[in-house]
Formats: sequence, C-alpha cells, structure tokens
Amino acid sequence: MSIEGLVAHYGLIALFVGAGLEGEAVVVAGGLLAHQGLVPLYGAMIAAAAGSFVADQSWFYLGRRFREARLVRKIRAQAAFARAVAALERHPIGFIFAFRFIYGLRTVSPIAIGTSAVPGRTFLPVNATAAAIWGSVFTLVGYVFGQNFERFFGRFTPHGHQWLWIAAALIAIGALIGAWHLWQRRRAT
Repeated sequence: MSIEGLVAHYGLIALFVGAGLEGEAVVVAGGLLAHQGLVPLYGAMIAAAAGSFVADQSWFYLGRRFREARLVRKIRAQAAFARAVAALERHPIGFIFAFRFIYGLRTVSPIAIGTSAVPGRTFLPVNATAAAIWGSVFTLVGYVFGQNFERFFGRFTPHGHQWLWIAAALIAIGALIGAWHLWQRRRAT
C-alpha cells in the first residue's frame, strides 16, 4: 500500500505515526489528502507536528537514558552522529531547532542531543516549536501544491514500455543513491 493509501485509510493516526517514522514524504502526502478533502488541514498539521515531536522526544530520552547501551554506542559511531554533535556544540538552540530540516541528521540528532549536556527542559520547548513549524510547512507544501500534483498525475498516464523506462530510471536513481551512501561511509572510516 502506498503512503497516500495508508494515510487515506488510517487517517490522522497514520499521519501521526508516519511523521515520526518516515518524515516529510508522509507529511506531504497528508497535505495532498487534506487538499482532496479526505482529512482536515489543521488536523493533518497537528498530527504531523505531534508525531514528529513524540518521536524526537523519544529518541532524545533514549540517548539520555541509554547513552552507554550497545544500540546508542553503535549510532554514536556513525559519521552523521559526529556531524550532529559538532553542529550542536557550535549552535545548540539553533541546531535543536533546525536538525529535522537537515537531510541525513534527522534520526541521529535527537539521540546526539540526548547524550549531550543539553537539559531536557531546554530541548522540550525548542523541539515542540520546531515540530510545529516542520509539520505545518510540509503539510502546507502538500496542500498548496496538491492541485499541481493532481494536474500532473492526471495527465501523466504511461503506456507499454514507458513503465519499463520509469522503473529503470527509479532503479538507477536508487543504485546511485546507495552507491553514494556506501562511498560516504567508506570515506568516513
């Protein structure tokens, strides 16, 4: 089932869970569904913000409580973790506010912040504000551009061999992204 199908079937609960687990794609899909009138716009914004907030608070407390556990030590060994810590040390409040908007740092950042000296009473309000803005922005992207998405996909109806070309292009893009990530990991070690 597609992301849009899950959100359409399970509504705001799927948007809440998906915002915490997957991120932007689910939230934009929620905005598209709000544009179509399948979910309320403000409900989609709140579900997206709440899902992001709860997930990041959970990751923060995982890092805080289990900083010496095997899972957290494994995450701490990643290059993205080191980048997150470096950015956090330079601009703690700004980084807490911005990490969810930075590709590649979204999951490790709240764990890194949890292992740092940043107090929970500081992280909570900044995380709540950032989650509210993030959820609103990405929901609105789906909502505002919903008509354009519908127009594009309404006109685009691939036939025959076009499906093969689309599948080949998606596989090639996926392979390139995978190779780039592998190269980045090897370069970091």
